[in-house]
Amino acid sequence: MAVTGPVWALGAMSGTSLDGVDAAMVLTDGQQICAFGPDAYRPYTEAERAVIRAAFGRWPGGPGVTQAAEVVETAHAEVLARFTGAEVVGFHGQTLAHDPRGRGTHQAGNGALLAQVLDLPVVWDFRSNDVQMGGQGAPLAPFFHHACARFAGLTDPVAFLNLGGVGNLTWVDPTFDHPDATGALLAFDTGPANAPVNDLMLARRGVAQDAGGQLAASGQVDEAVLTGFLNHPYFFKMPPKSLDRNDFAGLLPAVAHLSDADAAATLTACAAAAVARGAEHFPAPVTRVLVCGGGRHNAAMMAALSARMAVPVEPVEAIGLNGDMLEAQAFAYLAVRVLRGLPTSAPGTTGVAAAVGGGRVSRP
Repeated sequence: MAVTGPVWALGAMSGTSLDGVDAAMVLTDGQQICAFGPDAYRPYTEAERAVIRAAFGRWPGGPGVTQAAEVVETAHAEVLARFTGAEVVGFHGQTLAHDPRGRGTHQAGNGALLAQVLDLPVVWDFRSNDVQMGGQGAPLAPFFHHACARFAGLTDPVAFLNLGGVGNLTWVDPTFDHPDATGALLAFDTGPANAPVNDLMLARRGVAQDAGGQLAASGQVDEAVLTGFLNHPYFFKMPPKSLDRNDFAGLLPAVAHLSDADAAATLTACAAAAVARGAEHFPAPVTRVLVCGGGRHNAAMMAALSARMAVPVEPVEAIGLNGDMLEAQAFAYLAVRVLRGLPTSAPGTTGVAAAVGGGRVSRP
């Protein structure tokens, strides 16, 4: 399909926190957001989470990868089939491994299969082109963050913070017309966010998360662990930069000696401190930090962020956006950019040498 005007695109996202699949529609021409449409959520079962978790860190052909891909494809097909009126689907898949300077990046899930099931064009494999061109392949939502800032009528520099399994920041100057313009964006992963807390809660209490941050709020931060965390080599790299979910695998052993509450408090403080450290790289001060992703529901995490940032830290709902669906919406938006031949990443977002488009298009 040739895209010249706005189309309804349907995007889906399954993050490293493994809560489930988000899906949402956006009316866009790949440049401007014209309207937001319906959304839906399909949680993973505990059994499905276990299958995907067992494949983390694995590459195509590795043990458990085929089974993980089947879970991802089935869950996506179920939630995406609920929608009508979409003209294209943006399918991110499930990141199992990310090593941009080594083996590349691996998202489980076959977009060609989904195209047949849904009888719609599916854009997928968004990250590989960027990695092959020397970029980090992540984060990919920043171009959408730029469009969101302009949709909301913002004029001053602002930061979007996504708190998923890994945290990432996008510094946006909305006065630029195009996201690939030099100086419009700077984006990078900040460090671990929800993933270590979720892993802790599963290991110690058999639950998926620290709901609302209640356990962390009752604990004390171990400053020695926090100091050691901030000495990790990642924090001394200049952005753009990106992480794999397991790059901070030593963090859980570092809190093994702590009580459940103190461990949760310390891991939450680490996530917030990583964001504050990342903010030191902003090209110019921001007026506010707008938070999306599951971490914004964690009151302890939001309080820790507010204590460390010099500007208001607010959920993206403060500017009329849906923080649970922003990444799914981003891949709807990016799918239309791919169909139009527009770039999906740039030097300021992934460190790629020049603005580049990504994504494969599979048609039914």
